[in-house]
Amino acid sequence: MILNRADQTTDETVFSDFVDYLDPKDCLVINETKVFPARLMGTKDKTDAKVEIFLLRQLEDGLWEVLVKPARKVRVGNRLSVGRDLACDVIDNTVSGGRVVRFNYNGDFFEIVEKIGQSPLPPYVHRDPEPSDKERYQTVYARVRGAVAAPTAGLHFTKELLKKIEKKGVRIVPMVLHLGLGSFRPVIVEDLSRHKMDSEYYEISALSAHTINETKKNGGKVIAVGTSTVRVLETEVTSEGWVRPGRGWTDKFIFPPYEFRIVDGLITNFHLPASTLLMLVAAFAGRDFAFKSYRKAIKENFRFYSYGDAMLII
Repeated sequence: MILNRADQTTDETVFSDFVDYLDPKDCLVINETKVFPARLMGTKDKTDAKVEIFLLRQLEDGLWEVLVKPARKVRVGNRLSVGRDLACDVIDNTVSGGRVVRFNYNGDFFEIVEKIGQSPLPPYVHRDPEPSDKERYQTVYARVRGAVAAPTAGLHFTKELLKKIEKKGVRIVPMVLHLGLGSFRPVIVEDLSRHKMDSEYYEISALSAHTINETKKNGGKVIAVGTSTVRVLETEVTSEGWVRPGRGWTDKFIFPPYEFRIVDGLITNFHLPASTLLMLVAAFAGRDFAFKSYRKAIKENFRFYSYGDAMLII
C-alpha cells in the first residue's frame, strides 16, 4: 500500500515496483542488524526442571539480561545448564520481570549459541523454530549480529531488487540497531509520555551520516526501511536538521505529534494496535490518515505481522 501524505490518497502495487517510487537523488537507509538464535533450552541443576532462557541483551562479557520461562521456578542463586559447554548462574532480578545471569562456557560464546540456540520467532508464529529459520528470519543484508527480533520491513527486499535500486542511482546507506523485545511491548498507559522503551544499541558511521546529509543538501529524499531505522536517525539528528555519526543506546519513543527532521519516506509493515510501531506510523503519516489507511487494509485483506504486507509512506 502506498500512502501519499500530500494529497491523502492511497494506492496499491507489488513490492518489486518499489523502485518506481524512487529518484536518483534519493537514498535508502537500511538496518543491517542480524538476528542470532537467542532462545536456549536448559534445565535447573538438582531438579532437572526444563527452563527456556531467552537472551535479551549482553551487559558485559558473560553477563546477560534474559527472560526465563517458567519464571516462577527460577530464582536468584539457581544454576541453569544448557548442554555440555554452557551454564549460567542467576544473580539478580530485573525491573521488567527478567533475570540477570552470568554464563560459564568453554570456547566462543556466540559459536556455542549458534549451534544450540533456536531462532526467536515472533510469539504469534505457533510452531517450534526450525533450523531453516536461522536464515529465513533475516534480511538479505543482515550483517552485524545482535538482534533478537528481525527488522521486518527489510524482509521484503531481495538482492535483485537492491541491485535495481542501486542501478537507478539511489544510494543504499547502512546503519545498525539491534532490536530487542521492548519495541513490540504494548503501550498500557494513557499518558504516552510515561511509556518507557527498553534501550537498544545502535551505530551509524561517519560515511552513512555524510551520505544522508549530502542527499538532503541535493534535494533528494531519505527513505527509511523500518521504524528501527527512523528511531536511530531521529536519535542522532542535530538541532540544525543534520544526522551525526554515533553509537550508543537509544530508548527513543516517537508518537503523535512529532516533527520529523530527517526522514522523508518510510517503508514499514502493518502493526498491531497499542504498539509503539503503530504510534510511530501515526506520527509520520498523520493519525487520521494512518487509521483510515489501516481500515482500508483490513477491508482489502492486507496481511499484518512480521511476515505480512508492506506500506510505503511518502
